[in-house]
Formats: sequence, structure tokens, C-alpha cells
Amino acid sequence: MQFPQRFSDLPEYAFPRLRALLADLPAGGPEIAMTIGDPKHAFPAFVPEVIAAHAHEFGQYPPNDGAPELLAAIADWIKLRYGGVKSPLSEIITLNGTREGLCNAAIALCPEEKNGKRAKILIPNPFYQVYAVGAAAINAEPVFIPCPAADGFLPNFSRLSAEVLDQTAIAFVCSPSNPQGAVASREYWADLLHLAEKHDFRIFADECYCEIYRNSPPPGALEVAKEIGVDPERVVAFHSLSKRSNLAGLRSGFATSGPKAIAELKRLRAYSGAPLPLPLQRAATAVWRDESHVVASRKLYQEKYRIADEIFKDVQGYMAPEAGFFLWLPVDDGEAATIKLWRETGVKVLPGAYLSREVDGVNPGQGYIRVAMVAPKQEVQRGLQAIRDCIY
Repeated sequence: MQFPQRFSDLPEYAFPRLRALLADLPAGGPEIAMTIGDPKHAFPAFVPEVIAAHAHEFGQYPPNDGAPELLAAIADWIKLRYGGVKSPLSEIITLNGTREGLCNAAIALCPEEKNGKRAKILIPNPFYQVYAVGAAAINAEPVFIPCPAADGFLPNFSRLSAEVLDQTAIAFVCSPSNPQGAVASREYWADLLHLAEKHDFRIFADECYCEIYRNSPPPGALEVAKEIGVDPERVVAFHSLSKRSNLAGLRSGFATSGPKAIAELKRLRAYSGAPLPLPLQRAATAVWRDESHVVASRKLYQEKYRIADEIFKDVQGYMAPEAGFFLWLPVDDGEAATIKLWRETGVKVLPGAYLSREVDGVNPGQGYIRVAMVAPKQEVQRGLQAIRDCIY
């Protein structure tokens, strides 16, 4: 039997690669897991109660595009956070986690050709790996854009040629970025929006970490588009309760854009979507309407920023994250540092190369490790001290 070739170039996913790397190596101490972005802060205590109160609704098919109450709660949150949308029914679609949406949006919105040639999708490098899967699924050509420290760890699309940009259908941007914790400023978004207008491509704004930050809330792509008068169809923004509310297992997110783009997403989802069960939609409705737990969780992350800054203040090349909950730490070689940490301390991190693609012989993540600060504060502090003492 034959298998499709379109996914054959996908590397082994990061976490199976990590397990294989460390499989036969003994830990040098009690394990401190700092690999996956799996938040350990408390989620709202009312979530199980809401699910239990609506458990009878597991017996019916859920609305594919989201219950009206959930859409209204999301619209109110957008208004609170970014200045609002015109119609929750026409400009929002709920998702079973944003991973689904990021992939399916590429399938629904990327044309097969752009200006008579195979469409291109621009992807920051390093990146959340589902971006590349979306490109592969529709046979678009991925163009990996390095995000070095010199560029503020964000992709500089303006360096691309007009020929590449004119073939571009979609540009992915993650802000706050995973893994570096960089934030796209209003100026960055405005410049990119104007570039997208000039060359007629869409921006997919992955903003799932937007509620975890040091000082000021990161601006959103649609927020800036509204401020400068750019058509909202130009942007699709993605959000989730996984990071905001420490509810990675609830699998609740949404996408928002102009009504035409959302209509295309709804059309695809009517055939292939996996809607969130109604009791979980009820819980998500309550969670989007509650801000107190978000504020409390953010304060805990802000304490961890201060701990990290103090521990790594003398490390050359350390750049404090502006937002999110990852550290992107410079090392000589990410795999070697990961092995050394595991064998000598029991701290488990992720090699940066596992989140990046090699382009022209260079992997921009090769000289980094990603460290997730999601555990309780004391455990994070022990892990970071062990990293400093072992590596630096």
C-alpha cells in the first residue's frame, strides 16, 4: 500500500525526538520537567461544577460553530481586551484547541496558486510545528524565516523579495512568540499589515500567550488593523484557554477575522470539524467571562520572570522574555546541553533545534534550549539554578 508523500518531509515531532535522545541515559537527580508548555497553575475552581451541571448535554451533538452563549462570552472578552468585534456570529468561530484551527485555516483560506505560481506560506523559524503541517496539507511552499536576536526574535518579512511576497498567501506570526517570548509591537504589526496589503496576503496571528506578560498587554494584530483602517479580512487571530486559563485539557479556543474568512472556516468545519462537547462549551463560557484567575496566574509568572532574571543576569546572551512562559537560553549546542543537564542534574529541557528547520545548512535553534517555567515557583527556581550551575 502507498502513503502520501506530502508529509514525508516532516521531521519527527519534538517530544518523541527528546524521548529517544534521553531514552538510555540515567537522570542525574530527581526529575524536573521543563520541556512542554503544560501550565501547572490552578484553573478556575468552578470548571468541574459547570461541567457536572451540564453533564446531560453530553447526550446531544454540540453546535459546530460554538454555542451562542460561548460566542457572546468570547465577543465580550475581545471587546474588553482589544476593542470589540461587530458580530460574534459572523466574525468568530470556536475551535477544539487552536492547533486544529491553525492547520484548518490554512486548508480553508490558502489558494492553490498565487499569481500563477504555487502559493507560499511564510513561517517564522523556530516555530510551533503545526504551521508547517498546514502548509504541507495543501501543498503550499513553506518559506522559513529566521528569527535571530538581532531582529528581536521576530520574523523580518520586509527582507524578502517582491517576487516571494507576491507569491505569498499566508504569513504566520506568533506574538508573544513561542519559544522566545518576544512581543510584536504596534509598529511591527502596522508595518506587516501594510506589507500584506501591498502584496495581498493574509496574516495568521497566533496570540495564545497574550495574557501572560511582564508589564503591558501585548497588542493584537486585529486591534492594530482596526486602528490603522486595514480590512479585518487581512488577519486571522487565534486564541485559547490553554495558556490564559491553565486549561490545556479543555481544548477550547477560537479564531476571529472578517466575516468572509470566518464563513470559509465554518464551511470546512461543517464537514471535518470536531466541535467541543456542550458541557465543555458551558465551562469555557464561564472561563472567558472570569478575569480574576488570569490576573492571579499572571502574577505567578511575573514572579518567575524575576527569578529567571536574577539567576541568569550574568549569562552572556541571556534575553529576558517579554511575555509567555518560556526561556530561550543560548548554549553551544542544544542537544549536547540537554543531555548534560539530564545526566548531571535530572533537569529535562528541549533542544532548540527540535523547534526549528534547517535552511541552507543552518538550524537557527541549534544554539538554544527551550525551558518551560510552568511548574510551581520553587520547582522552577531549583531547575533554573541547576541549569545555570551545570551549563554556565
